[in-house]
Amino acid sequence: MAQNSLAKRSEKGLLTPDNCVVTLIDHQPQMLFGVTSIDRQTLINNVVGFSKAARLFSVPTILSTVETKQFSGNIWPQLKAQFPEQTPIERTSMNSWDDPNFVAAVKKTGRKKIVLAGLWTEVCVAFPSIQAIADGYEVYVVEDLCGDLDLRIHEAAMRRVEQAGAKPVTWIQVMLEWQRDWAWTETYPAVMDIVKNHAGAYGMGVEYAYTMVHGAGPSTFSYWEMPVNAELAAK
Repeated sequence: MAQNSLAKRSEKGLLTPDNCVVTLIDHQPQMLFGVTSIDRQTLINNVVGFSKAARLFSVPTILSTVETKQFSGNIWPQLKAQFPEQTPIERTSMNSWDDPNFVAAVKKTGRKKIVLAGLWTEVCVAFPSIQAIADGYEVYVVEDLCGDLDLRIHEAAMRRVEQAGAKPVTWIQVMLEWQRDWAWTETYPAVMDIVKNHAGAYGMGVEYAYTMVHGAGPSTFSYWEMPVNAELAAK
């Protein structure tokens, strides 16, 4: 969506589609394996839902991975599917703010508000958040897109970044902050689609209101085509 076609949102301390950049760091299989602070399927769902919102509002989004071949594995395919043309910035450093390519990508956007999430919270979120703040950026950590070895560790890391000046947010909160007004119909249908697909009970509530209150038809989903074993099919 062309960003300049969106209605201008007021700022006054809030995030808008044209004042921030999204960074998603190390959402990779090996990093997910160790997460117990949040349900892992919920985490994947949240990351994908938020990625769709970033695309919808044309917010610059930077993907980064660490030690893909040696340890962590490829970026989650569900996340990569939202940005098929983008090659994640590969690093060896645990701290993305130590990587000149990552910092250069952030600077290139010209935006001083970073909406940041990653795995794990104690390292790949905390380190760049603290240093970006030291370099004059505002950092908003999307807490339900982050995870760690246990809840205690995650919460300790969140306290540390908050003490450094980072602002904790959640993915639906940020999406609605970007939308801001239900009268802005250019993005409203897509926001509701994201909600119905990724926001659990909230999405079910929207579906109910559409069908039972407003008389709309039920949402439809693609029929699942079962994958075929090519070798067996050829016999």
